[in-house]
Amino acid sequence: MGRLRIQYNAPVVLTFSLLSLAALLLGMATGERSTWLLFCVYRSPLTDPLTYVRLFGHVLGHAGYGHFISNIMLLLVVGPPLEEKYGSRRLLACIAITALVSGLVQFILFPGSALLGASGIVFMMIVLSSLAGMREGAIPLTLILVVILYLGGEVVDAVAAQDSVSQLTHIVGGLCGAALGFAMSRSHPFSR
Repeated sequence: MGRLRIQYNAPVVLTFSLLSLAALLLGMATGERSTWLLFCVYRSPLTDPLTYVRLFGHVLGHAGYGHFISNIMLLLVVGPPLEEKYGSRRLLACIAITALVSGLVQFILFPGSALLGASGIVFMMIVLSSLAGMREGAIPLTLILVVILYLGGEVVDAVAAQDSVSQLTHIVGGLCGAALGFAMSRSHPFSR
């Protein structure tokens, strides 16, 4: 039996998590100035090059350790099997598309507020994982339950909750996960 070694088993998920941790630590070290400058999307002039960085970078920023850990723990649980199934490049593309879509929704529809955090990415992965076992001509019951329980709950919270959580970002992330999951299932033959 050979020596045990630590394996960097899900490079996209692990790198995303480490970059989020670095963004959090940088934010703490700069009194949150770097978070506001790079890792938070809000209405800013289109002539500012950082506007475009923030459309993607907002998913790496977090409002504090509790916000960070709640997102990253779910990402570390759900992400590696997705990366194994779909591959690193496809999962990275899913993350980038979800970041851009949620960033644009925030930028266009909510000019007076800011958005940061990986929760849209987490919701994309949750819905994408519920589609992972999809077979031709069948809609997985797991997808139906996730939509009813998770996304339905977010719709209710969006109407009723008075908190700083962006339920719309969760919904957008879930919709991205569904669209990307169906698109990837069409480009790959079904396993059974």
